[in-house]
Amino acid sequence: MPAASKNARFFISYRSQDPDLSLAYNFYEALKAAGHKVFMASESIRLGEKWPQRIDEELKLCDYFLLLLSERSATSEMVTEEVRQAKELRDGSDQHKPVILPIRVNFSWSAPLNYDLRGYLQQVQQREWNSPADTPKILQEIFSLLADGERRELRDEQLFPLIASSAHPPLPVAEPVLPDGQVNLAANSSDLNGLLDPELSPELEFPFFDKAFYSNCYKEVNRPGGLIRLRAPLQWGKTYLMSQILDYGTQQGYKAVRVDFQEPEKKLFNTPKPFLQWFCASIARKLYLPEKLAQRWKVTVNNNIDCTNYFEEYLLPAINSPLVLGLDNIDVIFSYHIASDFLALLRAWYDKRTTNPIWKKLRLVIAYSKEDYIPIDRNRSPFNVGKGIEIPELNQPQVQNLAQRLQLPWNGEQVAQLMAMVGGHPWLVKEALDKIARRELTLKELLKIAPTEEGLYSDHLLRHWSMLQDNRELLAAMGQVVAANAPVKIDPEKAYKLRCMRLVKYMDNDVLPLCNLYGLYFRNRLGV
Repeated sequence: MPAASKNARFFISYRSQDPDLSLAYNFYEALKAAGHKVFMASESIRLGEKWPQRIDEELKLCDYFLLLLSERSATSEMVTEEVRQAKELRDGSDQHKPVILPIRVNFSWSAPLNYDLRGYLQQVQQREWNSPADTPKILQEIFSLLADGERRELRDEQLFPLIASSAHPPLPVAEPVLPDGQVNLAANSSDLNGLLDPELSPELEFPFFDKAFYSNCYKEVNRPGGLIRLRAPLQWGKTYLMSQILDYGTQQGYKAVRVDFQEPEKKLFNTPKPFLQWFCASIARKLYLPEKLAQRWKVTVNNNIDCTNYFEEYLLPAINSPLVLGLDNIDVIFSYHIASDFLALLRAWYDKRTTNPIWKKLRLVIAYSKEDYIPIDRNRSPFNVGKGIEIPELNQPQVQNLAQRLQLPWNGEQVAQLMAMVGGHPWLVKEALDKIARRELTLKELLKIAPTEEGLYSDHLLRHWSMLQDNRELLAAMGQVVAANAPVKIDPEKAYKLRCMRLVKYMDNDVLPLCNLYGLYFRNRLGV
């Protein structure tokens, strides 16, 4: 049980901008005054303290995770990561703590969440804050919850939607502008204060990929028994590209199902049979088929065989068209012992297409982002077969096109200045152009503060810093890269991992920072 009315521990997750910041401080002061222990990063972390470690410690200690969910925090990498950790801790705790208490701050019920947040928060109830008049009401409800000493969330009949409509899918993580199709400005378009032509749709089309790129993706979807591997770091657009591939499959008359490995409780990944049955049941439900696990799950000595039989004898014969099966965030399972067998299962299904016609119906789309994955025999791995798709950086004409669509009167020099700082990183470009189009800052102002924690990308940079601090060898390798004033040769394995994180790029066999943003930030952080 979480702590009751006395000495409860709270962790406040927020974005360091108003109204989030002011509201967080109001909750911080009120909860402290009531005798509770409250962690708020800006008030609780001392100068020089290692904030990633402190945040991890406080998350493990807290009884209640108070999430201030606004339009901006919903696209914050750090907030998303804190929610992920809180959910993982709760799923793995016999006491079911921390209790997650989301409060929507000027963020309507209809506003879409990114895939990750939607997965973490589905079925978690929330409150809505629209003005300072709501603050005492929400505080009173929190105090009532504490007085009861019960393990429950805030009551409300409105929940996050459990299944996204195919017509209105969740946003990609952190609303990336993608080099592959659409930019969804629907959530923000009302704030552009006339900068955008009212004749333009809020969902603007950007033909960043040429037909050859789409052809590579779609050709594999049309190939009997095909497999597509989408590997890209966070905020690079892999989830959104997957949604486009699934949508294409639907247009061809195929069945299309997306399974997000962020969604289930993590304890499910500890035991093969419950995990595989959840996997099969999830797909059956999304195909509007009865699960029939009791009748169709033939118990043998091998769970993979049971799962294969379920697909081969029930699921695939039950549909009259190919199935495009998207497996999103599959790297979530990499740290669990089920991973090797499950990945081998996917490879076995791919190989079966040549011996059993029923498996030609299955087209797999696998998306993952980690810079490395678990060691596995190459003959049992799904990561060296099928079609690997790499989402490229935006190039200068594409960024120029995007600026023009946002009605920014930029020439080639201004585009080049922005790209020198952020490269062709889809989300970094989008955030910059969005802020400038809203007249919240100028290009000159953005370039001045971009590589600092005062700047637009503070969450993004801190997230990468935290990740590198967890891998001291990679951190040292990044230090070598930023300390050099020219491309430098480092250990090939470390170069590969840093490149997979898109922190560096290759020049022949040497590497250099992907862009000035990373070079300047890590040079300052590391004191080199």
